[in-house]
Amino acid sequence: MKILVTGSSGLVGMALGSALARAGHTVCRLVRPQSATGEGATEGFVVTWNPVTGELGGAGVRADAVVNLAGASIADGRWSARRKELLRASRINTTRALVNALAKMNARPSVLVSASAIGYYGNRGDETLTEDSQPGTGFLAGLAQEWEAEALKAEALGIRVVLARFGIILAREGGALPKMMLPFKFGAGGKLGSGQQWMSWVSLEDVVGVLRFAIENASSRGAVNAAPVRGAINIVSPQPLQNAEFTSVLAKAMHRPALFPAPAFALRLALGEMADALLLSSQRVLPRAVEKTGYQFLHFDLSTALKNLV
Repeated sequence: MKILVTGSSGLVGMALGSALARAGHTVCRLVRPQSATGEGATEGFVVTWNPVTGELGGAGVRADAVVNLAGASIADGRWSARRKELLRASRINTTRALVNALAKMNARPSVLVSASAIGYYGNRGDETLTEDSQPGTGFLAGLAQEWEAEALKAEALGIRVVLARFGIILAREGGALPKMMLPFKFGAGGKLGSGQQWMSWVSLEDVVGVLRFAIENASSRGAVNAAPVRGAINIVSPQPLQNAEFTSVLAKAMHRPALFPAPAFALRLALGEMADALLLSSQRVLPRAVEKTGYQFLHFDLSTALKNLV
């Protein structure tokens, strides 16, 4: 298959691009003209595009599938009004432009896999959340809802749309895990706030596995249901953990103590609104839609996952 990828230089984009190339697919990285070298990604080849207008560089661009992973990092910098607008524009405006570009293709892709996040559900305490759960409230929930709405417009073009709601992605190469590990390296790690908030995590290997499953059409790989993957899918491990337990497992894997909790007020003082949304928010999310496809998780529990990462 020929697969177009936005956000190919990010953590997920680079891992996915490598996996797709190894599987024999042709990876085509959509990048801005000023970033035509691919911004660090190495797999496949480059097609320039304007994420403001959706204009693709080169006539006759076609693809069998498109993966949309574009979006500025949620955790890089306090959420000022300007930062929030950047987070919105890099997701919503870019996805809108991408769908407009797909509409102009003579031969349209069969599937669009578009990134989203479990922030869609908001802060929900101990409630068990699946793809059928209602959206939550707050900045991240609103952002995810708008983001998904733009991607879903591709359905009117006859394109199958998959909304990949990512949990906390654990990887050695980047993302949340290295930041989590840092205080433990200095013997100063511990739970965050009350430690009762649920953390829905997933290994990078399983993120890539699920995305490939969605792209390649799960029904062709022995899935339980005959229909292809479509709509929202929670890309999380089947075993979410409360923060106190997550912290304990991480400390054990690193052979470090977990004796120094970070009080909620200190986190809010340091990070502002981000503290509640990213560190103290509780989301107990299950991957029901993924499990129905027959996908087998590589890393089912946290201790096993961390053995390969820490």
